[in-house]
Amino acid sequence: MSVFVDNLGIELAGSGKPIVKGVSFEIKPGKVLGIVGESGSGKTTVALAMLGYARNGTCISKGSRVEIDGKDILSQTATEIRSMRGKLVSYVPQDPNASLNPALTLREQLVEGLVTGRNKMNRAEALERVSSLLAEVGLPSTREFLERYPTQVSGGQLQRIAIAMAIAAHPRLIVLDEPTTGLDVSVQNDVLRMVSRLCTQYQISAIYVSHDLAVVSHVAHHVLVLYTGRVVEYAECRDLFARPSHPYTRALLQAIPSIRERRELRSIPGTVEANRMTGGCVFRARCLFARAKCEIEPDLSESGPADHLVRCHWPIQGPLERLLSVIEREDAAAAQPLLQIVGLNASYGRHAVLHDVNLDLHPGRCFAVVGESGSGKSTLSRSIVGLHSQWDGKIELQGRRLEPNCRRRDRGSQQSIQYVFQNPYGSLNPRRTIGDSIVSVYSHFFGVHGNNAQRRVKETLGRVGIPSSYFDRFPNELSGGEKQRCAIARALICSPQIVVCDEITSALDVSVQATIIELLRGLMRDGLSLIFVTHDLGVVRSIADDVAVMNAGRLVELGNSDQVMLAPRADYTRHLLANSLELVDA
Repeated sequence: MSVFVDNLGIELAGSGKPIVKGVSFEIKPGKVLGIVGESGSGKTTVALAMLGYARNGTCISKGSRVEIDGKDILSQTATEIRSMRGKLVSYVPQDPNASLNPALTLREQLVEGLVTGRNKMNRAEALERVSSLLAEVGLPSTREFLERYPTQVSGGQLQRIAIAMAIAAHPRLIVLDEPTTGLDVSVQNDVLRMVSRLCTQYQISAIYVSHDLAVVSHVAHHVLVLYTGRVVEYAECRDLFARPSHPYTRALLQAIPSIRERRELRSIPGTVEANRMTGGCVFRARCLFARAKCEIEPDLSESGPADHLVRCHWPIQGPLERLLSVIEREDAAAAQPLLQIVGLNASYGRHAVLHDVNLDLHPGRCFAVVGESGSGKSTLSRSIVGLHSQWDGKIELQGRRLEPNCRRRDRGSQQSIQYVFQNPYGSLNPRRTIGDSIVSVYSHFFGVHGNNAQRRVKETLGRVGIPSSYFDRFPNELSGGEKQRCAIARALICSPQIVVCDEITSALDVSVQATIIELLRGLMRDGLSLIFVTHDLGVVRSIADDVAVMNAGRLVELGNSDQVMLAPRADYTRHLLANSLELVDA
């Protein structure tokens, strides 16, 4: 039977202020519904409501209906809802560690859900079922593998195990919340194919939540676009990506980088919070087409095909125009390299990680380092900045040899090379305000304190598009994109020559990612050099001048980004490109 959701609403407990309002859809057995939108749009809130769950401080509104296999899950008691989870509806979180106990072996965790609750298998039956489950998700069922702990397997394997646990009882609905974010392109493709196959094989309906529109275009049959808790567009997948009607959907698509061509990315102006449930069109504050009529909330009505719905007074007809300009780049300057790496070998204990790496970074250019997990990308970047010191070879900054350990480098060298972590919490203290975190760095390197330091920090925040009023905010009061821009400001306050960016856009919305990329591009025009570590080849195509492709700690290809992306020579590079997802062709 289909999954029916009707008039779903989520509101703040006590005040009744709506967070999600009037969400309705249907998912047929074996089909996947993609839910997309920026952070704060309500994607995960809607997804969790499928399990009858609302986060602390919120509640599901009266009149909401979530019907799975003919049962309205929201009309059940709390005890009945708990018994339905896993059997009727299951959940796969973005981080598989959230559903796996690090103190238990994989065997115990896979068996546990089969011998308890409504399944009530005996242990022998459960172990047999575990073997078939692991085969279904492409994992070995050997004793050695099952005796491992979660920390002893890769991220891709952990995600497969989380999916195996979710499908163990053959639920009628499986909710997948960003399950491939941060995974390598080949592992991501494997997981997507596995999800599609399992849904078809067992006729399971699925909700796939993601900010990656390219991924959704490959896995979903229908797509729901959310903005601040309201459905702004709903359509069959290919029709939505070929002929998006809502200005918000079109803006999201125009922010996506491509491996096929180098584009100047366009972010969406403003923030998600503007006009949240204040009456009228929720997107009007950020919409280029907003007019007086937009003060009245539009209905969700047909646009083109019967099942293509859009909430807009001025729906746009026709295919998406590629308005983004192609950026031409000059060849590398003939001047001496700013940073030179010669014969770099790095290890962890006796385990060698990098083997004879040679790179040159020129002033004002971006050098991308790409490869799958375990290829040595992060070890290379940490060696450059001095956070990993177990290496030999030579790293020179403007002809001056750098010490392996950053603590032994002179202050000028420490100031010249700054690091931006994938997780901005790696450089922002959650117990200190944004201003204090950045002031401490500025004072350390320049000896400036008080009002002069605060004024300089506010200027730098403005340079990365953060209002000076954010100076007194704490990291948890900022969105992911805002935190990442503050982390970049923390690096820039040092007036560095080189910034090492380690997967800094991997978990960001496409619009925020576009903002960060264009910010970095502007900084490069001012003379800043970048080392950009990533597995996203679309981002590489957009920003990088030169590319180093790494596999098993070795450079397998090195050259101009256009040459590497359009005419790769190494089989491994071709493998990465083949597994990188683009929006499906209409």
